[in-house]
Amino acid sequence: MPKRQTFIDLPEADFDDLADARVVVFGASEASPYVAGAPSHSADGPATLRKASAQFGKSLGQYDFDLDATMFPDIKAGDHRGCVDAGDVPTNAWDSAPNRERITAATRKVLEAGAVPILLGGDDSVPIPMLAAYEGHGPLTVLQVDAHVDWADVLQGNPYGYGSTMRRAAEYPWVQHMVQVGIRGLGSGESWQHDDARAWGSQLISSYKLHDEGTAAVTDLIKPGAKVFISIDCDGIDPAVLPAVNMPTPGGLTYEDMIRILRGVAAKADIVGLAMVEYVPARDDRHLLSGLVAARIAAVTMGLVLGQ
Repeated sequence: MPKRQTFIDLPEADFDDLADARVVVFGASEASPYVAGAPSHSADGPATLRKASAQFGKSLGQYDFDLDATMFPDIKAGDHRGCVDAGDVPTNAWDSAPNRERITAATRKVLEAGAVPILLGGDDSVPIPMLAAYEGHGPLTVLQVDAHVDWADVLQGNPYGYGSTMRRAAEYPWVQHMVQVGIRGLGSGESWQHDDARAWGSQLISSYKLHDEGTAAVTDLIKPGAKVFISIDCDGIDPAVLPAVNMPTPGGLTYEDMIRILRGVAAKADIVGLAMVEYVPARDDRHLLSGLVAARIAAVTMGLVLGQ
């Protein structure tokens, strides 16, 4: 049986056998679509991010200036330092509730194995069930990178869609702190959503504030020793850098902003999970340059976890 394509050419793994795993990559195409039966705009995201990662995966034995370290010093001997790819969680655009249950169960298996989950999305409804698995693994700080606040309550009859991600996250008792960065333009709905976010205690950092004050505007809000779950909606990144998204918004974070934030968080806290969502392969170019950017960010996050 031919080997399936894995993220950065990692060894294959199974959710039921994660012994010795330190970082587990897996995919999920959708959780709770707004239109039943309509596949997510990012349904092909997990497979395409794996494909894009092949552009650099075999070179991770080289010194990496983004990490200021070598991620896999013994890669030629097949040593990936406990990083594995467990494949995709089966999802079905008709079955939102079972999708959520499967994503939660898969994440829980990773956490119970003592590993850090890295989820390749998939749309921005996927982090909701992923975060549900962290019960007993908190308290969490959620760091969201996004052009939008995502504090809607119920949209189109759906309380679990991609416009409600952070409101649902804030309802989990184990989520105790939230920092949201990259907000700009028409930053997600009416002003009451932003008011609710601030009233709960979320720290909203617009892309303007980030560029005025630097990445310390974000990292200074992360408490030393915190357990940080990072949710990256690719539209939080400047579309000049990563245009293949569902809702492109001018401005935003650069690639270097992202790396500086990730390194700043890892220097003072523990990264305990990542959801990379809202990459839209159909809008990428033939070289998968947007996918490359997203894959690099995910890989750097993994390298920082290994250094913790």
